[in-house]
Amino acid sequence: MLTRATIDRAVAAALEEDAPWGDLTSESLIVETAIARADLVAREEGVFSGGEVFAAAFRLTDPSIDVELVVEDGEFFRPGTVLATVTGPARGVLTAERVGLNFVQRMSGVATLTARYVAEVAHTGARIADTRKTTPGLRAFERHAVVNGGGHNHRHSLSDAVMAKDNHLAVLAQKGVSVTAAIQGAKARLPHTTHIEVEVDRLDQIEPVLEAGVGTIMLDNFSLDDLRAGVELVAGRATVEASGGVSLETVRAIAETGVDVISVGALTHSARALDLGLDVRIEVLED
Repeated sequence: MLTRATIDRAVAAALEEDAPWGDLTSESLIVETAIARADLVAREEGVFSGGEVFAAAFRLTDPSIDVELVVEDGEFFRPGTVLATVTGPARGVLTAERVGLNFVQRMSGVATLTARYVAEVAHTGARIADTRKTTPGLRAFERHAVVNGGGHNHRHSLSDAVMAKDNHLAVLAQKGVSVTAAIQGAKARLPHTTHIEVEVDRLDQIEPVLEAGVGTIMLDNFSLDDLRAGVELVAGRATVEASGGVSLETVRAIAETGVDVISVGALTHSARALDLGLDVRIEVLED
């Protein structure tokens, strides 16, 4: 999902936003011959994500800047770890610094939070998945970070799968159409490869949905007792996903009910950017 083209497009836009007519400070204070040598250093522990994105900020600013990634995406690090080194013209390094840091701090924050959720359910068969609650335009970056943290991706977009949620079901109810009939009708029109998921918020909705032959059933905001009952009702006839009310404090108990997937919007909408810094040393080349 996170291709070089996707990276370059977003990073180029960020650089244009940050320095639309150049970096006035660096260009007026730093001599053109100055060379910067910098280390990307962790100020706290976490899981690294966004190395290629960090490097792109410098490459797109000045192709002569060299970035060496010391730590790979998905690798755990401790405070004081050097994650990458940057060498090249000081003006370019200073111009790209903030954009590169913004991306890698954000992505490493998502990866680190995801890893904490994954650790909480490691003793169960449940997988942690993200949602579409991502920063507009940066979904591929944040979802890449989720995978780096040991999580899994849900559908990427509305075009990827059928997912009937409460508002869809409310429209069907107003028209007097049964969920079973509506899903069966959709299946008749869709390619056989299309995955269908339906969200329910009551136990009595489960059987009508299963009768239609869905691939996944989402139990939304169910109590722990109802989650266990729901898993028993589904009895392996579909993948069971739990959603709603998921936090680091509740995710373990939710996983222990036997659900297959736990989708967590907080992975992307509530992750804190990690404290990573670029320690820069500047040398002026003599003629």
